[in-house]
Amino acid sequence: MNRQSVSAQSLAMIGLGRMGANMSRRLARHGVTVHGFDGDSTARAALEQEPGVVTHLSLAAALAALPSPRVVWLMLPAGEATESVLGQAIAHLAPGDLVVDGGNANYLDSQRHATQLAEHGIQFVDCGVSGGVHGLANGYCLMVGGQSESVALLELIIRALAPESGAGWAHCGDIGAGHFAKMVHNGIEYGMMQALAEGFALLDGRPDLIRDQAALAQAWRRGSVIRSWLLDLTADALRDPGALAEVAPFVADSGEGRWTVDEAIRQGTPVPVIAAALFARFDSQGHADPANRLLAMMRRGFGGHAVRQSDS
Repeated sequence: MNRQSVSAQSLAMIGLGRMGANMSRRLARHGVTVHGFDGDSTARAALEQEPGVVTHLSLAAALAALPSPRVVWLMLPAGEATESVLGQAIAHLAPGDLVVDGGNANYLDSQRHATQLAEHGIQFVDCGVSGGVHGLANGYCLMVGGQSESVALLELIIRALAPESGAGWAHCGDIGAGHFAKMVHNGIEYGMMQALAEGFALLDGRPDLIRDQAALAQAWRRGSVIRSWLLDLTADALRDPGALAEVAPFVADSGEGRWTVDEAIRQGTPVPVIAAALFARFDSQGHADPANRLLAMMRRGFGGHAVRQSDS
């Protein structure tokens, strides 16, 4: 029998954080045997009682437990963590084995990793994963890049991770396509989130007209053109104004918004909404403070306008 003719029914999940752990649970509950490893003993311990998941004390042990061809799924932060594990894994893998990077990696790095692994006869698939903490119950949206033979080996695994309908995943194209699709997905997400946040800020500015933002958000969830999961999350947040008021106005960016804008610059493709949303996040992080101080000083210089003193 051709070793590629049957979908893999087991894999090593490397990285057992919030996403990796829940993906391991979902896979195990759908009949896929998971051999998990994480350098954090607490992360390993959280899965020790999960039927169908076997945790290991080392990367080598997790890989050694797999039948051939081995499937190794990485759910690690992009950058040094992924680079380090890939370098270690190569020594324990054989030609025909398959590495899947399911983290939020830059598609250019994924293409480089595929070339690196191909030198050893190891297959590579890049997979953008969306679904967050709700993926365990609802399934994950998967954006897959790689050769058809490699993706075929993952079919059982992909279908276990995807929503029960069997939809919610796509083989987007060759290596790099999965992470490229996820990058653009996250750029769109930035723009949608920013539009909702700005709209509700406008509503908040007229309490004389809008007495109950939460009620309006609930109404918009049913039948309106802008209904979405992000609107659902907004409506949930507005239910408790006290808790919302306690949240610092600081919005982190994970990196994919930056990569999306970088790609737009390379292509010369205008993405003004996504770029503005990214810059708004930089503003929330305090990166606009030096410029705003200079603006205040310029106004004082040419017009004698008063400046406010910093609280610090």
